[in-house]
Amino acid sequence: MVIDDTQFELRLAQTAEDLRLAQSLRYDVFVRELGSDGDMVDHADGLEIDRFDPFFDHLMLMDRSREDNPCVGVYRLMREDQAAEAGQFYCDDEYDLTVLKAGPLKLLELGRSCVHADYRGGTAMLHLWNGLAEYVENHGIDLIFGVASFHGTDASAFAAPLSLLHHRYLAPQEIRVRARDEGFQRMDLIDEAELDRVAAARAMPSLIKGYLKMGGFVGEGAFIDRPFNTTDICLLLDVKRVSQKQFGLYAKGARR
Repeated sequence: MVIDDTQFELRLAQTAEDLRLAQSLRYDVFVRELGSDGDMVDHADGLEIDRFDPFFDHLMLMDRSREDNPCVGVYRLMREDQAAEAGQFYCDDEYDLTVLKAGPLKLLELGRSCVHADYRGGTAMLHLWNGLAEYVENHGIDLIFGVASFHGTDASAFAAPLSLLHHRYLAPQEIRVRARDEGFQRMDLIDEAELDRVAAARAMPSLIKGYLKMGGFVGEGAFIDRPFNTTDICLLLDVKRVSQKQFGLYAKGARR
């Protein structure tokens, strides 16, 4: 999984040092930029860590020209066999995934997607999504899911986009996961008749819009994650609804 580019290399993390580079980038984005925290975050060394890291595959975009941390983009990927080793999916703490686990679809959980600030708006996210499309094809994945975030824990600040998600993009019952009660936040905060859909879509994070435009859905309810300073939704994408060509090319619209 290597891109043909003189500047960038795309590959899965292979060593402990690779993982530290990914965790360092995550610290810069999630902790320094967005104010997140967690029990295992290493502030002394500037590493954003959690207990699931050893069980995920880490898709890394490396810029060979950088003298400090060459990792400028990262995605965490967890298959069902890896979740069994970890004891659960990461999303299990926020969403009841029973309906997915009981179904016939082969699952892949995504998480911790981030790109260095200097590389947003360029080709970095395109490279990551093309790598993700290859990974999905290689492992025969049927359904992609994972939490995506609005930054902050005051749901009223995101009332319009949350309401649009609820009214227009709620997942079918057979794959509709639900936020757990301890962090549950209803998303239908504005009646559909009173919703300015254009403004609501404009306020949606671009990563979420990218999934929706490929045919993605959301679970029922948002989850307030106070330690991470986010309001999370669960995105679900049936890859059979999207060709591999579309999946890769559509990455152009999924930058964040």
